[in-house]
Amino acid sequence: QVQLVESGGGLVQAGGSLRLSCAASGRTFSTYRIGWFRQAPGKEREFVASVNWSGVITYYADSVKGRFTISRDNAKNTVYLQMNSLKPEDTAVYYCAAKSPKQVGNTYDYWGQGTQVTVSS
Repeated sequence: QVQLVESGGGLVQAGGSLRLSCAASGRTFSTYRIGWFRQAPGKEREFVASVNWSGVITYYADSVKGRFTISRDNAKNTVYLQMNSLKPEDTAVYYCAAKSPKQVGNTYDYWGQGTQVTVSS
């Protein structure tokens, strides 16, 4: 069982930066792939970024490449999403999720409650 708690969201002007944190409980956290997703009002949830268990392999949505960076600190059971050059279209609720190494496909097993990010123009 893994529990996830996001933090770091807030209101920022366009061009600004935020760093989101995803704190996890559970001794097996370091074996999980962690992903960040977001959902804007009236839109479907979309993938933002993910990182493998070691932190070496990362993936990004095209819309955030070059602006967002995902990283993890397994000693602290925490994954980060550094968001730079924010745009109004980045406004959404951001969720982190954990995928067990036993899980096939792109299904994530555990989800956090989300943190709001609002980017003003």
